[in-house]
Amino acid sequence: MNDWIDIAPADGFPEGGHVVADLDGIPVAVFKLGGEFYAIEDACTHDGAEIASGRLDGGEITCPRHGARFCLKTGKVLAPPAYEDLTCFPVRVEGGMIQVRDARWD
Repeated sequence: MNDWIDIAPADGFPEGGHVVADLDGIPVAVFKLGGEFYAIEDACTHDGAEIASGRLDGGEITCPRHGARFCLKTGKVLAPPAYEDLTCFPVRVEGGMIQVRDARWD
């Protein structure tokens, strides 16, 4: 999939806020952190539970189900029970819209 998908308007998107959207059948959570946007697959690599509603602490997100922690910017796992990194997606702002694409198949 090479197409950029509109997620939400960038204007007024709250710092520390997030939105979950469908990216060709994949749930993707987009966060605003430090004025930048980051997108991760909304599925903990430990057991597939959604992660977007987890606690955000600086640049880390904690899975609400079992407490695995990940770097929101890179997807790197920081604490078990997860051992695999989260999938991250490219994000851009184009024409005032936050856009995401799935670059895994490029």
